[in-house]
Parts: sequence; C-alpha cells; structure tokens
Amino acid sequence: MEFKLHTLFESLVSFADEWNNLLRESSSDSPFLRFEYLREWWAALGGGEWSQATLAVVTAHDEEKLIGVAPLFQTTNRDGESALMLLGSIEISDFLDLIVRPSDLTPFLSGLLDLLASSPASSGFALLDWYNVLETSPTLAALEAESAQRGWRFNSEVYQPAPSIPLPADFESYLAAIDKKQRHEIRRKLRRAAENDLPVRWYLVTDESTLDAEMESFFTLMAQDPKKEIFLTPTMRAQMQSTAKVALQNGWLWLAFLEVDGVKAAGALNFDYGNRLWGYNSGVNRAFNELSPGWVLLAHSLQWAIEHGRIEFDFMRGNEDYKYRFGARDRLVMRVVVRGGKKQ
Repeated sequence: MEFKLHTLFESLVSFADEWNNLLRESSSDSPFLRFEYLREWWAALGGGEWSQATLAVVTAHDEEKLIGVAPLFQTTNRDGESALMLLGSIEISDFLDLIVRPSDLTPFLSGLLDLLASSPASSGFALLDWYNVLETSPTLAALEAESAQRGWRFNSEVYQPAPSIPLPADFESYLAAIDKKQRHEIRRKLRRAAENDLPVRWYLVTDESTLDAEMESFFTLMAQDPKKEIFLTPTMRAQMQSTAKVALQNGWLWLAFLEVDGVKAAGALNFDYGNRLWGYNSGVNRAFNELSPGWVLLAHSLQWAIEHGRIEFDFMRGNEDYKYRFGARDRLVMRVVVRGGKKQ
C-alpha cells in the first residue's frame, strides 16, 4: 500500500467518487462519512465547533486503487491537548470511523499508524482522540490490538447511546411490536390530526430552488426550543444549509414538514441513505402543541420509511425519552483515546 498524508482538501477532490464507493463497501457506511458531507463540514469546521484545525487525511492506494481513508484533522481537543481527531467531530456528526473494507482494515491501520508516528507533517502525533465510533465497529478491536503491539495506551469509553428502530414490512406490524400504551397514543394523535377542523398535511422537500427558504423555515421551528436557538449560530445555520444542499444534490436529503392550514407546525431534517432513514434534527411550532405535531410527523416518517422498504429508522445520538416510546433500541457510540504514538 502507498500511503499519503493530505493537508489540503483540494488534493482529495479527484477521487471523491472513489471515496464514496469505498465507503459503501466498508463497515462504517453513513452519511457523515460521505465525501461531500465532510467537505462541507471542513469548510466551516463543524459550524464553528473548532476555532483552528489542520487537515491530516491519510489515504492508501494499491496499484491506483483506493484501499482506505483515515479522515483526520489535528487540533486542540476538549481536554486542551493536541490530538488527531476524526473529521466530523464531535457534535454534528453522529457516526464516525475509518473508511476501509473489512478485509483491508488490519494492514491499513498498521500502515496508517506507522505513517502518523513518523510524519513531520503530523508532528509525530502523540494522541488519537476519536469520538462517535459505533461499539460494533471492527476498528475498535483492531486499534486496540495495534496499540498493544506498539506498547501504546488504549482506552475506550461510552460517549452516548444511539437508539434505532428496526423496521418491519408494514406499519401495522411496527405498531403491534411497541408498547400498547404508546401504540394507542400514536394512533390517537394521528387520528386527531386527520380529523382536525383545519386541514393537516405533510410533504417532502424535493425542489432545490425552494431549499433555502424551506431551511429558513426549519430553523424558525428549531429555534422555538431555547437550547436549539443557542445552537443555531449564524455559522451553524450556514453549515446546516450547505449540508442540506449537498444532501439534496446527491439524493440523500429527507426534509419534511407538517402543515396545519398552510402553516408549518413541525419539521424533520433526516437523511435517506443506505436503505435507512437517519433522524438528524427536528423543530416544532409551539402554537400547535395540542395536535402533538412532532409525534404526528415522526409517525408519518416511520410509515413512509416502512412503505418504501427502509430497514431501520436511526434516531442517532441521544437518549431522549420519545425515541424509546416509539420503540427504539439502544446502541452505543464510543470515544477512543490512544496515547504514545510519537516516535522517540
């Protein structure tokens, strides 16, 4: 394998398609590792999450075939230490990892660590600090084994739960599988919305020419939650706007609104990717709380996903109560820290 360290994103553009094709063959396939997603993330450093950073993406080729990508950057981490982190870290990218076929993981990881430990461009790194790696990722065991062989210190800890719902073949089977009380609540709320005096409808955004305006409406809904209002800085709004645009252009945006008599009552920004629906963010107009518009739109989202053959609804990170009421089951994402990579 021939390894190369990239410190400019422009040097990666020529194999963007190959990057995405490799991602689909990896065990870490998610929208957060798509080339276009990470390009937009890097442009604004995660909506301003990081004030300074140096790109340190490592690629490996074998006879011009892309074998692996380590999407990394160097920055000062939350503990005040210089670290190599995964692009996308931390807050707005729920699942991160290396991009490599399972059969190539061990030699790719070994070569990657050799390169990073000796490269002047990466300052002979002393710390890896990787967030949002799924507990089922083969990277965890491979990185632990490599660290042990080199005498480096390896530690992994739970960062957050990431609940998801496996989806059956039809909506009634889904409802039958959840708690009886919650099943009754979902049906009651859907019926109440359908019988409302004012017309209630939901729709998907598919027209790029309307996307900017629709995203502004979505931000307005999000901002009714005080915590989300603080989160939505101008830089973060621009980050989410650009992410939605590239997602729509590449066929994996799922932006939906619930309207009451033409007024937006709820919005859901999801990703339709890899035969799954990924629930990214949402917002609710509190003027319509009596109709439970967030629940109604989520129920419609699940029904749409089931009717279109999606195999899972991924709520992603966070242990909010409503996720479990809809039947979600926990998975975990991990934080992995490796110390001792610097060559002496």
